[in-house]
Amino acid sequence: MQSRRNFIKQTALITAGSITLGASTLNANSNSGAKMKTEPIANLTPKAKENFMAFLKTTDLPVGYSDPEFISNYINFAFDESLEKSGIDHQSAVLLIMVSLVASGGENEFEHMVNAGLNLQIDPSVLKETLYHTTPYVGVGKMAQFIRVLNLVFAKRGVELKQSGSQTTTRQNRHEKGLQAQIDIFGEGMKKYKSTFAPDMAHFADFLSANCFGDYYTRTGLNLSFRELLTFAILASLGGVESQLKGHITGNLNMQNDRAKLIAVITLLVPYIGYPRSLNALNAINEITPYKEEK
Repeated sequence: MQSRRNFIKQTALITAGSITLGASTLNANSNSGAKMKTEPIANLTPKAKENFMAFLKTTDLPVGYSDPEFISNYINFAFDESLEKSGIDHQSAVLLIMVSLVASGGENEFEHMVNAGLNLQIDPSVLKETLYHTTPYVGVGKMAQFIRVLNLVFAKRGVELKQSGSQTTTRQNRHEKGLQAQIDIFGEGMKKYKSTFAPDMAHFADFLSANCFGDYYTRTGLNLSFRELLTFAILASLGGVESQLKGHITGNLNMQNDRAKLIAVITLLVPYIGYPRSLNALNAINEITPYKEEK
């Protein structure tokens, strides 16, 4: 019995020591990173350099931050070819890339995009609201990781947000308001949507109205059309959710986000989500809104 107590005690000490070591190691790495010499990223195209500078106010990265050949290839493609071809303005691009990185799990690049958003004078409340919008699509576990990153960036940059919140609904009206948002996006058929569920699953229709749309789509800071475009970017980045993706392509079309705009979003996101998910999204677009020859 005494031996078991000693084992538990030693395990607790080891665990506590590991936590302390982890924190000190993290701080040491952060401090050493801050002291590392920087050098310019080599072989950037003029447009990639211009855009990267606009986003991050530097074309230097710490030595050892990443493989030099990889980082130059990435920046040339993401900040020249795909960004320029998309035609999306820089502020909107940051918000779309942010939600894509949450969906695909790119914490490191997400941190860069939060800094880019602040550099591009996006209101911090809009950055936070954009992140909040991902919650019903990626789940709270993943979203919580990224809200921590965003808040750390805000703290480092001295950004303070008033904690008044952006919620516009109450516990009493969130279902009603959320259902109205669904109707606004998808049409009057949403009034009968619950009837398409089996009786033992019908509560999911209520969850969608009250939680997904009532708790999130009705918040201030972003208009309904742009929220629906963010949802398209999230679903395309998740992959494997083509049924929902097609539904929200229809929703986007109803919100005047046309075929060209949806293709522009995928053009912007291809460096972050890769080609399989990008091509699947393009196939979904083609299915819902086929290409038409201009006369």
